[in-house]
Amino acid sequence: MFDPVVRSLLESDLYKFTMWQALLHQHPGAKAQYEFVCRNTPEFPLALLKDEVDEQLDHLCSLMFSQDELDYLRGLRYLKSDFVDFLNLFRFQRRFIKVDTVGDTLTIRACGPLVHVMSFEIFVLYIVNELYFRRLVHGREDEVLTEGRRRLQDKIAVFRRRLPTMLHAHPFAFSDFGLRRRFSGRWHDEVVETLMLALPDEFKGTSNVYQAKHYGLLPVGTMAHEYLQAHQAFGTRLRDFQTAALQGWVQEFRGDLGIALTDVVGMNAFLNDFDLYFAKLFDGLRHDSGDPLVWGERAIAHYRSLRINPLTKRLVFSDGLTVDAALDLYDHFADRIQTAFGIGTHLTNDLGPRPLHIVMKLVNCNDQPVAKLPDSIGKTQCSDETFLAYLRQVFKWRAL
Repeated sequence: MFDPVVRSLLESDLYKFTMWQALLHQHPGAKAQYEFVCRNTPEFPLALLKDEVDEQLDHLCSLMFSQDELDYLRGLRYLKSDFVDFLNLFRFQRRFIKVDTVGDTLTIRACGPLVHVMSFEIFVLYIVNELYFRRLVHGREDEVLTEGRRRLQDKIAVFRRRLPTMLHAHPFAFSDFGLRRRFSGRWHDEVVETLMLALPDEFKGTSNVYQAKHYGLLPVGTMAHEYLQAHQAFGTRLRDFQTAALQGWVQEFRGDLGIALTDVVGMNAFLNDFDLYFAKLFDGLRHDSGDPLVWGERAIAHYRSLRINPLTKRLVFSDGLTVDAALDLYDHFADRIQTAFGIGTHLTNDLGPRPLHIVMKLVNCNDQPVAKLPDSIGKTQCSDETFLAYLRQVFKWRAL
C-alpha cells in the first residue's frame, strides 16, 4: 500500500520560500539545473529505490497548497501577497524532474525554470532519506526508535547539565534544522514535540514550515547557497555577484530576514564585499563551513573594524552541529556577540543507523555553470573545473 512521504507542500525549509519569492520577483525567467548526490556509501545501493522515488514524486506533483496553508504564509509579514497568490496556483511539474540509475547510483536531475525546479530539493532529500531508512530498518523499527529516544533524552540531559553553568550576557537558543536528512516524518514530529516540552526556554523554532504552523513555533531561515550562486549567472560581473545578491535581498525584504550566508566563495572573499553598508543593514551572519571558532573571531573582528558593536549583531551556527559543539560555541562567544544555533541531523537522524550524506544542489543557471567554493574543501561543488578555477582566481580564494 502506498505510504506518502510528503505530507504537505508546506513541509519545506523556510529559506526555500524566502529565496523563491526573491527570485520570482527579480529573476522570473531564469533557468536552472539541480542534481542529486550521495557523498557517503549507503548500506545498500540507492538505485534500488528508483521506482519508489518515482512514485513519491508523482504524489508530490499532485499536491497543492491548501487555503489554510496559504493563509498561514500570508500572515508572515516578509512574504508578499503576490507571491502567495502565485503559490495558490503552483504545482510541481513532473516533466521537470527525472530519476534514473547508473549502475548502483541513483541519479535525480531537475531542469527547467528556476522558480519551478528550485523547491524540488528539500522534498527529494527527505523522500530519499525516508525510503532508505524504511527499507534499512524494516522489521526492527521499534528497536531503532527506542534507541533514538534514548539518545534524544541523553542530549536533553546534556543541555540541562551544562546550561546552568553558563551565565552569559545573551541566553542560549537553538532551532531544528533537520528536515532534509531526517529519519522519518513521524520521528521528526516526535523530536520537535519532545524538545518543546523538555526545553521550552531554549528551543525556539524550526526550519520546517509545516511543523512551525502545526506546533505554533517560529519558522526559521533566510538564504541558502543557491540564492547567491544563481547570481553568478545573472549578468553582473562575476566579481560583483555577492554584492548583487546581498543588495537584491535587502531590496526584497527591507530589514526582515537579516542573516547573511558567508561561504559561497569563502569567508575571506565574503568579508571583502560585506562593507559598512551591508554590515549595518544585516542583523548577522550564518556559518556553514570551515572552523567555526576561526570564523566567529573573524566576524567579530570585522564588525569591530567597521566600528560596529558586535553585541548588536548575531552569529548563527549551522554546520553539522552536535549539542556539545553548540554549547561550546555558545560558551566561547556569548559575552561578545549574540548567537543562535541550527541543529540538524544530530537531532532528527541519530538513532543508530548511519545517516546518508545527501545533497541536491544547483549546478547550472541560465546555461552557465555555478559553483560553491566554501571554507571546507570537501563541500566544494561545481560541475565545471574550468569555471571553478576561474572563480578561485577572481576571488583570490584561500580557505579560512
